Amino acid sequence: MKFGVKAWSKGRARAGVIQLIGEMEIETPALVLSTRKGLPFFISPDLFPSLPSPDSHFLHVSPLHFLEGLTPKTISNIGGLHQMLGLHEFGFAAVPRDSIVCLPDCDSANKTGASFETPCGRLLIKPVEYMKMISSMNPNLWVTLADEVPAWVSEKRNKTSVDRTLRWLDDCIALNSIGGAVLGAIVGGSSVEERRRCAQEVAKRNVSGYWIGGFGLGESMDERSTLLNAVTDNLPEQKPRKICGLELPEEVLQGIASGVDLFHSTYIYHLTNGGFALTFPLDRTVGNVSTSQLSDIGSDGTKINLKATVYR
Repeated sequence: MKFGVKAWSKGRARAGVIQLIGEMEIETPALVLSTRKGLPFFISPDLFPSLPSPDSHFLHVSPLHFLEGLTPKTISNIGGLHQMLGLHEFGFAAVPRDSIVCLPDCDSANKTGASFETPCGRLLIKPVEYMKMISSMNPNLWVTLADEVPAWVSEKRNKTSVDRTLRWLDDCIALNSIGGAVLGAIVGGSSVEERRRCAQEVAKRNVSGYWIGGFGLGESMDERSTLLNAVTDNLPEQKPRKICGLELPEEVLQGIASGVDLFHSTYIYHLTNGGFALTFPLDRTVGNVSTSQLSDIGSDGTKINLKATVYR
């Protein structure tokens, strides 16, 4: 993986390029597409060539999706994710949390591993088990194990989550047998001090970039920018930053303003699941459309209702 910053705004926002496979370059800030077992939601493989390239060729995959199916040994024997899915021209970023069906459960986590609510039930994932999954899948990027906590936990529990995440970071790096690009996990809940401490410690490690976790778990939009800045201000400028938990377009813009490069958002997933699609008029002409007309065409200029009779 190669990453470079091409331009800076007057604030913290920046534009860059990340290179994952061969000469394929993706401009940042960029959205990493949600997947289920490595395949994008609602899109069949035969339609992949119709997606904009290379911007749509970066996929977010949770290793926990495969716990109910193939074993790590079987996936390894097949040749990893790219070979198993036949997506050799796509890049994969492996993160335990997918913000849809695999969610962190701080109440059941302990010093040995992180806990997640998954389709297989509640699971405790230890660093050794996690690294076996990563080694078998051989993704382009992978995130170290993190103990994510919601905004309302106590100061003691929040500090413990940072200590565990840093310890698991060292464990994952020590157990890494495939090399590749490692993104060090950064947590800290709603505490600026713990966010800053975690970022400073992770920045000392030999990692290729950073994954900012613990967002989208109860913090308010008003405090989010301060928390994000506490992290990004303590990270090297030449390495990429990825984040989960910023869903709405306004929240993604908050992340961009703080200097985040890669985003995993489930906004499009939930929108499509509800029967809607987005449309962006290029002429930006705003007309007066009556409520009855909106009902007939199933659109308001920015959103299409796929359940409207006009599309049947």
